[in-house]
This record gives sequence, C-alpha cells and structure tokens, in this order.
Amino acid sequence: MLERNDVEHLIPPEWRIVFQEIADAFVSGDFALQNRTIDRVSPIDQSKAKLIADSISAYGDPVAALRAATWDRAVYRWMDGYWQFLVDLTTESEDVSDLTLHATLQDEENARIEVLSVYVP
Repeated sequence: MLERNDVEHLIPPEWRIVFQEIADAFVSGDFALQNRTIDRVSPIDQSKAKLIADSISAYGDPVAALRAATWDRAVYRWMDGYWQFLVDLTTESEDVSDLTLHATLQDEENARIEVLSVYVP
C-alpha cells in the first residue's frame, strides 16, 4: 500500500518490479512499451516515447537493467490525488545515473502507472 502524506517514501518492493520491467523495456529499445505488457503500466504514446528515447540518447550512456543501488534513492510521494514516482535509471557505466524516470499513478480503482518522462533534473 502506498502512503498518502507529505513525506517522500522509498518505493516498496512490489512496485520496484514494475519499474524494473519499464527499465528493461527501455534497454531493449521499446520506449513506447508496445512490445510487452507490463502489469499496472499504461503504454506510452509515440511522441512521448520519442522524447524519452531522445533524452536517453542525449545522455550519452546507454541505459541498463536497474541495479540494487537504484532503490536507495528511488522515491514516491502523495500529490493530493495521485502518487508521483522518481526513479534514477542505471546506465552501462553508472549504477545510479542522473537520468530520472518520472511517472504518476492516479488514486483510482484499476489505475495504471503513466510514464511521463525521462530527464536529468
């Protein structure tokens, strides 16, 4: 269960699996999440997927499967109606990079995570 308060929380283990699958899709070049179904995650529209791909490409270090160190910094926070997730991605040369995956989850029954962007804050 995700907390509903004004504090940042580490992402719980049951949600880490979801973000690992998103990162794995990015590693394989599936930035729209079209080639696999990820439980509790919405596909990403093509224009947003292109922006994510461009952001990762501009970073200059290919993304890799998430490593354990990611979870020391990955957080979520209640934002009055939805949860916001910030997950620093792993790259081939960095266990935890400056590339951050930004996603939200609405407070609705059967809501799905929506990936909004990948950027360097």
